[in-house]
Amino acid sequence: MSNSIKHGYACPCHPQINSNKPDQCPECGMALEPISPTTVVQDEKNPELMDMEWRFIVSATLTIPLFIIAMGDLIPGQPLEYIASTRTWNWTELLLATPVVLWVAAPFTMKGWQSIATRKLNMFTLISLGVGVAYGYSLVAITYPSIFPVSFRGDNGNVSVYFEASAVIVTLALLGQVLELRARSQTGQAIKALLGLAPKTARRLKNESNYEDIPLEHVNRGDLLGIKPGEKIPVDGLVIEGESTVNESMVTGESLSVRKEIGDQVIGSTVNENGVLVIRAERVGSETLLAQIVQMVVNAQRSRAPIQRLADIVTGYFVPVVIMIAIATFILWATFGQESRMAFALINAVSVLIIACPCALGLATPMSIMVATGRGATDGLLFKNAESIETLQNVDTIVIDKTGTLTEGKSKLATILPTSDLAPEYLLRLTAAVEQKSEHPLATAIVQGALERGSKIPEATSFESIPGKGVTGRVDHHDVVIGNRRFLEDIGITIKDFTNQSKTLRSEGQTVVFVAIDGEFKGLLGIADQVKETTPDAIRKLHSDGLHLVMLTGDNQATAEAIAKKLELDEVIADVLPDQKVRSIERLQAEGRLVAMAGDGINDAPALAQADVGIAMGTGTEVAMESAGITLVNGDLLGIAHARRLSQATMWNIKQNLFFAFFYNAIGIPVAAGILYPVFGFLLNPMIAAIAMCFSSVSVVGNALRLRAVQL
Repeated sequence: MSNSIKHGYACPCHPQINSNKPDQCPECGMALEPISPTTVVQDEKNPELMDMEWRFIVSATLTIPLFIIAMGDLIPGQPLEYIASTRTWNWTELLLATPVVLWVAAPFTMKGWQSIATRKLNMFTLISLGVGVAYGYSLVAITYPSIFPVSFRGDNGNVSVYFEASAVIVTLALLGQVLELRARSQTGQAIKALLGLAPKTARRLKNESNYEDIPLEHVNRGDLLGIKPGEKIPVDGLVIEGESTVNESMVTGESLSVRKEIGDQVIGSTVNENGVLVIRAERVGSETLLAQIVQMVVNAQRSRAPIQRLADIVTGYFVPVVIMIAIATFILWATFGQESRMAFALINAVSVLIIACPCALGLATPMSIMVATGRGATDGLLFKNAESIETLQNVDTIVIDKTGTLTEGKSKLATILPTSDLAPEYLLRLTAAVEQKSEHPLATAIVQGALERGSKIPEATSFESIPGKGVTGRVDHHDVVIGNRRFLEDIGITIKDFTNQSKTLRSEGQTVVFVAIDGEFKGLLGIADQVKETTPDAIRKLHSDGLHLVMLTGDNQATAEAIAKKLELDEVIADVLPDQKVRSIERLQAEGRLVAMAGDGINDAPALAQADVGIAMGTGTEVAMESAGITLVNGDLLGIAHARRLSQATMWNIKQNLFFAFFYNAIGIPVAAGILYPVFGFLLNPMIAAIAMCFSSVSVVGNALRLRAVQL
């Protein structure tokens, strides 16, 4: 996961187009949007949206009376004829339409001609051509009507004008742009909400007892910060004083508060609930988990799914083909039409240009990806890129690391089995007294288990550690020996009657520690890496999706098989080193499987990179998160099931959008060309074509926004 916050501007539909200043995309003509998430939040309103809204208001104000005048023949009693002549009304239409076409439509016109100059034809090419042809023809018709032959004239001998068509096309195109830009701004709400979690200030320790309030951006690594109950933790850090519970739900999605005490890590922007904490700042600015989450969401929204290539290829051929169809429509109508055939030829050609506007096709994939990544972020599912979203839906095998992924990653005291003449509490008390001198992870688990059970641990003397075997010490005038079975037997201590119990504990995945007191065996302890509470439910859900689940671990085969059997996993690969994990992934891929790998450690990073989709636990190492395509912030395996469900919903949504865009054009273009006229006498007015074009874009945007409500 990158620590740097990127700046600049990029195209929402073509993320490969970048600029260090606001500009337009040479591919599609859309305005480039800010990449930096801080810029997204600072821009309370998109300047392009504000400009489009103002232009739409002006355009609608002029177009409504223009439309009424043009439709005067349909008003009962035709009152407009009594007010002024047809020619006067035509000049009035010119006055109303000219500001719309020359000023309001200027962004469309400039983008359209730029697309022709750069040979990057796009939706603005078709809009500007349609508007320009309708307005230009009408302007010539009103100023030089005598040059038009009979084929251009109606029953009354007048040359028809279509100022209202050009103005309505501009107004409806603007409406579509306004609705699209508003919807696009809504997809940034997840980013704004995440950034809004961060407090604006921090309380830095100035001297031994005095604090000073400073802006968050002035916090440096190593600063000591005080957090009162109810306050947000400013940055990622380490607790050095105090204890409390912290609500981390806004970052991890986990509803239960987490106990924090000296030595524990805390996450910036989470809420300290009931105790006073002093932390040492360790990650500040763009290094914090929250900043990295935001940047990952932004990068994912800018990335391109492989399915987008289909839309790009189609669009590249689509616009030239549409222009040729419009020309062919004009020629056919001009050749084979009846009265006023040239006028009909012109109108139908304009209708083809307008209704075929490919904006819906261009929006189909990026809108869904933007909404989906924002939706995932609110549930702690971070997609590094769009390709991960697309690939995850097709995965058939999930390889899961054991420690820290299936399990908590922390050894805990699970079993105390003393001989019949000794109380469990006393056995644990003496064992913990010796083990608190050791730095071994198993020793830490025993001491922690004793403290959790309320034991008062005495001081041990004569401590000695024998690497690979165990430890010895003297407690309350008793000699205590702790270690594996061979260690005790090597020093002459006989272990009776506990062989079956130790085998049972090992079969359950527990590590067994034997204890002798004053030269006699007195019992054993079982230490286990506890399975996460949510793991069994996650396994059931993944199995119900038909996935093949494989546990991959460096642990011994017996321990691994015990846990795998308990969780009902399909396959176990144990006793593997980090480089062997990669080979295990390659073997599964060679069998034709599409593999996702879930892990959390540095040793998992190569395998995460090799897998078709790498899934990192957010509670793990940063190296693992860098290597993965998906990060589960709360480290919960249920997140895999949720991410896969979101992936499937997103790809189905994209396919719906693409189908709608293709189907719409397959039906709309022939109708606009006049295919229904010979049978039904129906022709598509350019204004209706503009409404249909607007509706197609809004439909795609609306369908994509449905992903915000998908149930995971």
